[in-house]
Amino acid sequence: MTRCNFCGNELFEGRGKMLVKNDGKIFYFCSSKCENNWNHGKQGKHTRWTELYRKETGRDKKTNKS
Repeated sequence: MTRCNFCGNELFEGRGKMLVKNDGKIFYFCSSKCENNWNHGKQGKHTRWTELYRKETGRDKKTNKS
């Protein structure tokens, strides 16, 4: 499984978008919301609704099951 390069969510087979740049770098996006934010130069780790932000700030739902 691949992950969205912006928000960190898992992408299932046949879903999302793949962007291939001229230098061969490959970027995956789960939605147009993620793609547009990435195109505007924003980083997922600074955007509150992303999984990457939750992991960085310790608010990850998967680890806080107590």
